[in-house]
Amino acid sequence: MNDHHVNDTAGDGHGALGDAEYTEFMELAAEEGFDPEEIESDLAAAGHGPLPVLAVVGRPNVGKSTLVNRIIGRREAVVEDRPGVTRDRVTYEAEWAGRRFKVVDTGGWEQDVLGIDAAVAAQAEYAIEAADAVVFVVDAKVGATDTDEAVVKLLRRAGKPVVLCANKVDGPSGEADAAALWNLGLGEPFPVSSLHGRGTGDLLDAVLEALPEAPAQSFGGGPAGPRRVALIGRPNVGKSSLLNKVAGEDRVVVDATAGTTRDPVDELVELAGRTWKFVDTAGIRRRVHLQEGADYYASLRTAAALEKAEIAVVLIDASETISVQDTRIISMAVDAGRALVIAYNKWDTLDEERRYYLEREIEQDLVQVRWAPRVNLSARTGRHLEKLVPAIDTALAGWETRVPTGRLNAFLGELVASHPHPVRGGKQPRILFGTQAGVRPPRFVLFASGFLEAGYRRFIERRLREEFGFEGTPIHLSVRVREKRGRKK
Repeated sequence: MNDHHVNDTAGDGHGALGDAEYTEFMELAAEEGFDPEEIESDLAAAGHGPLPVLAVVGRPNVGKSTLVNRIIGRREAVVEDRPGVTRDRVTYEAEWAGRRFKVVDTGGWEQDVLGIDAAVAAQAEYAIEAADAVVFVVDAKVGATDTDEAVVKLLRRAGKPVVLCANKVDGPSGEADAAALWNLGLGEPFPVSSLHGRGTGDLLDAVLEALPEAPAQSFGGGPAGPRRVALIGRPNVGKSSLLNKVAGEDRVVVDATAGTTRDPVDELVELAGRTWKFVDTAGIRRRVHLQEGADYYASLRTAAALEKAEIAVVLIDASETISVQDTRIISMAVDAGRALVIAYNKWDTLDEERRYYLEREIEQDLVQVRWAPRVNLSARTGRHLEKLVPAIDTALAGWETRVPTGRLNAFLGELVASHPHPVRGGKQPRILFGTQAGVRPPRFVLFASGFLEAGYRRFIERRLREEFGFEGTPIHLSVRVREKRGRKK
């Protein structure tokens, strides 16, 4: 059940369900009055593997965040007229013409001492690294600038498919400005007004052509493929030190000199007799003077590392108070659907008083991730390093656990009988049946007679963990409510 060489889907559009299980499940759904086509759509949505990634890049104030909001269909990316706007999230899910994909927004940065060209280039690099395709946004009214030309060079080096967006074309009069961008040598410029939505349909059609049907990186594809581990955490928590310690040599240089290029971030490491691929986010040597900017760059680097990884090892400096940035990074790993281990570094420096307060902070600030294995270690001395691999193995096993539909429904029946949903407005919604439509992470679709409140969903998740384990993995629960029409008695 936990063999990571088993495909994420059965290859038949049924998510993680085999043919016999799928047939039985669809009969059950029909008896309860659900539309078979809608059921298939729900299973396909919940049973998908990792989604392809689209990066939106360009210099400041060309309308990247506005375009991202247009693509995802809601106003989530913060739009302001000044550069340097910091956001907690930089990755969003989107859908166009029935296909789903992730969008990485690189909308906010600040002009630091290196100048705007370097800031744009650094951000574009981080985003392109994680992407399967890129939308390059240029202000058609201004035309191509030197900064735009610098980003074009980056895109050519990266070799990723590029769709050129000529933004701020609000009407036919701006078409000529857009046509001038053919000179960038990136192919056809798509005239778009991301503010008003003009031309975004054609742009997204081109995006779907550029994106692969499935991401190039298939998780656990072959027996020889090493598991991919992202070392993430806020600056100076010991990510590079830990990578050097597990590698047994100095692989990553930590340097604050401004303007130097990035070291390679993927390292093959022998650990506990096996080969692992560590995706390190610490080897990016950059001085950013404003804390706001540093947080934003860290978020972008973390998003890029998570897209390439199967499991996130989040390092927290145990000698310091758990910060908002620590919890934000953990949330990014959970939102990305990766297996999770939390490693408390610098454990050897803690006295009894600090240990006491750390436990209180964990209870208060990390209550939502109690399920994540915990390792107390010292990257500097190597203390307790031998506990890291067992914790990673545990989390990956939970991440790949699959519960057969029959066993799940027996569990749900007992749960509903012993702990029914509270009555609301004279009605009591009931879970009718459910299935696990996917793994990595476990994704469940529950079919119900009415809306299930968030508190009850959390209760279901907690009981799922108690019954089936799922240690070290987020769980995705989606609920489909039966429509009154077509309901069978």
